[in-house]
Amino acid sequence: MTVAGYDFGGLSIAVVIPCRDEEVAIAGVVNDFRTALPTSRIHVYDNASTDGTMEAAAKAGALVCSEPARGKGNVVRRMFGDIEADIFVMVDGDGTYPADRAPEMIASLIDGQLDMVSGARVPNHKAAYRPGHRLGNRAITFMVGLIFGRRFSDVLSGYRILTRRFVKSFPALSKGFEIETEIAVHALEMRLPCAEVEVPYSERPHGSPSKLRTIRDGISIVKTILLLIKEERPLEVFFLVFVLLEAAAVILSWPLLTEYLETGLVPRLPTAVLSTGLALLGFLSLACSLILDTVTLGRRETKRLRYLSLPGLPVHRARSSADGRRADREPAEQNPVAP
Repeated sequence: MTVAGYDFGGLSIAVVIPCRDEEVAIAGVVNDFRTALPTSRIHVYDNASTDGTMEAAAKAGALVCSEPARGKGNVVRRMFGDIEADIFVMVDGDGTYPADRAPEMIASLIDGQLDMVSGARVPNHKAAYRPGHRLGNRAITFMVGLIFGRRFSDVLSGYRILTRRFVKSFPALSKGFEIETEIAVHALEMRLPCAEVEVPYSERPHGSPSKLRTIRDGISIVKTILLLIKEERPLEVFFLVFVLLEAAAVILSWPLLTEYLETGLVPRLPTAVLSTGLALLGFLSLACSLILDTVTLGRRETKRLRYLSLPGLPVHRARSSADGRRADREPAEQNPVAP
């Protein structure tokens, strides 16, 4: 299968589009991806829209399905469970991502034997990327990088090329917009081969308001990061709790200890009981950290074995020699993520 000068070797491609209340933009998104990837199957998953999103998508020729449970994470989980394909192109239905970059991103996936290529957003103009969203994205990307590794510059991008191996081994536990963070952390924790490519980010069409609420969804994403830290880094989390509890116990008990050594008496009995309790809780936290770290290692091994049980992409060269020379002249566009 040759698309836009790239040979995809007969691999099946599914364009999966989660959306809610995108009647204005969805037909254009479907038509753009049909032009860019004419042999792909385009699936639109409507998330309890109150406008004519489903009708517009169906009229444009997409395969339409409905997911009544509100939240992007619920839609992505449904899409990943329902659809079968060798390569998944996941994109938002708001018309802000360029469909014409999809063949190049798929070629990067195939040539690099990668599991994910993520589109790092570069706004066309200021109105495309609101300051609050930009600041929140930078803060969340920094948090993820600090804990799990600085390998992505835009963890909240809604434009990703994924292999079947990635999709079918990804748990997808999130409910809302935090699903993007979960995808990035999954790739980092599993040390999957990924790359990041800069893509232009356009302003939403007039009459298509953003569904992202900066404060509420930002809080949900931060909560998800904290939960993932607890789930994936239990040794560090509970060891920190151990250190804090033991430090508090020592601070409270030190004056009591010095007086006991001088007089043989234990003053302020409630303080002594409190410090003893804190010390015991600290050692309990230390024991929990060791146990949970073993459990986490077992979960990680299970996910890895599930990943390895699925076939990867065949070894194939998608780019022509001319494309390869052009890519060599533009090395700055890609930021590979080493496994």
